[in-house]
Amino acid sequence: MSDPAAAPETAAHGDPETATGADPHAAPGAADADPDERLRRWRMVLGGDADGTGCGLSGTDAAMDSALAALYGGGGGGARPARGGRSAGLGASAPSVARWLGDIRTYFPSTVVQVMQRDAIDRLGLSALLLEPEMLEAVEADVHLVGTLLSLNKAMPETTKETARAVVRKVVEDIEKRLATRTRATLTGALDRSARVSRPRHRDIDWGRTIRANLRNYLPEYGTVVPERLIGYGRAGQSVKKEVVLCIDQSGSMAASVVYASVFGAVLASMRSLATRLVVFDTAVVDLTDQLDDPVDVLFGTQLGGGTDINRALSYCQSRITRPADTVVVLISDLYEGGIRDGMLKRVAEMKASGVQFVALLALSDEGAPAYDREHAAALAQLGAPAFACTPDLFPEVMAAAIEKRPIPVPDDTPAAAPR
Repeated sequence: MSDPAAAPETAAHGDPETATGADPHAAPGAADADPDERLRRWRMVLGGDADGTGCGLSGTDAAMDSALAALYGGGGGGARPARGGRSAGLGASAPSVARWLGDIRTYFPSTVVQVMQRDAIDRLGLSALLLEPEMLEAVEADVHLVGTLLSLNKAMPETTKETARAVVRKVVEDIEKRLATRTRATLTGALDRSARVSRPRHRDIDWGRTIRANLRNYLPEYGTVVPERLIGYGRAGQSVKKEVVLCIDQSGSMAASVVYASVFGAVLASMRSLATRLVVFDTAVVDLTDQLDDPVDVLFGTQLGGGTDINRALSYCQSRITRPADTVVVLISDLYEGGIRDGMLKRVAEMKASGVQFVALLALSDEGAPAYDREHAAALAQLGAPAFACTPDLFPEVMAAAIEKRPIPVPDDTPAAAPR
């Protein structure tokens, strides 16, 4: 019998009730009423040939099992190797892989397809095949695929680059569509609130806060409030009110974070009341601010992998800060420092002391924090700089809190110590 641990986790989850496309809305225990159906599902979960369970497969089930065996088995439905082993099921040709990609898109939902694609790249060494246009047109695009393409950017032939850019642009546009409106609305509100003034023009009065502040001056005989103190907000849209510096680690483990940060950078740059700078780094530092109007250009300007010199990157960012009290610096990194550790912490302390709002994100993705330097995370927390993993959906709230200089909304399950 095959090793069930080698089956695709998302496709099966070790659960025969969901492994084979069974109706998730069916009544609980429906499979228990039919022993043959339950045996069929276990057969699909465990893989291997019919001898293991005494259950044969045909039609769609056989096609699904073949697609799984090509990736996770030894080919032809044979015993699967231990995790991390190589399979010969797909071969090393683009046509066979393209057919397999078409099969898994037919039989599995897109979330499962994305997991299987990543496993195929990792287990079978198919990265080189992604340099062929027909392969790129067949894959299910997601953030992780974009990260793989960016890591292959320098080796990509000209015939493939346009297709690769189209794939990356589709993913970027999907992310922007999901996050841009909420980000602009959240930050516009934060900028307005942070720009409140005590002697506003009539059209700039914040009537809700003004009424609440003057309730003691209510005159019942007139049914009105006499506003002794007016509260308003400045016209944030007319001028730059805050400066934001996104400082992004390009190391390989940060690929998804680079994608999301580039999209957010473009969204922030589109807001006239924010001056946004985007800096990427490994052992060198590259300022991509002039490309922020197109996040795809930003992504193709990065180079995933290589070493890390956070101190040098922060030194560059610090040299570009002109209004510390109105600046937010967001460092996105796993904090593994290849440069001068004490220098990195010293620069953060200097920026904090000058009035800069400093946030360190261990990741900007939906996957949680990767491996990170816990000692550096704790040291930053001691300096009053939160260090935590952040989902893309939470990022607008983090930025809004930093702009308003209120406590950062650190997730309860944050893996690193962070001040509230």
